[in-house]
Amino acid sequence: MYGTPITIVGNVVDEVANKPTTSGLSRTSFRVASTQRRKDSATGQWIDGHKFFVNVTFWREAAENVALSVTKGDPVVVTGRIFSRQYVKDEANHVAYEVEPEAIGHDLSRGTSVFTKRRRSFSGTVELDADQMPIRVADDGYEVMTEGEPADPEVAVLAG
Repeated sequence: MYGTPITIVGNVVDEVANKPTTSGLSRTSFRVASTQRRKDSATGQWIDGHKFFVNVTFWREAAENVALSVTKGDPVVVTGRIFSRQYVKDEANHVAYEVEPEAIGHDLSRGTSVFTKRRRSFSGTVELDADQMPIRVADDGYEVMTEGEPADPEVAVLAG
């Protein structure tokens, strides 16, 4: 898939919350603001320049991880593909920028962070049976086996 890759360094400017879709798919979205900073040669002071706001939306397990890790005001680094959406509001044309993110992290040049690895789980709309195992939509000829049971009796004879 083609896209324009981008890395944005900025601050989270919205409350970050996991808001599942009506089908139960995890979705976390927020805006990141990146402000240009430059040193005024006349005064020697740092001044703010242009501000760039971008919408970021995470899905599934990444959405759950982001909602647990990132809060409003956090300095972050987001990488992904950027695209724009044009819309009309109050008879004026506007452009909104959005990032389809691949990764996010805290900006460690501005603070510290602690990483906790999560055990991979099923996320979204996966249905579980009474044993908490995913229910298959179609078995396609596969059969459920217990631990230690050989896949094919002939293979077990050859291996044993």
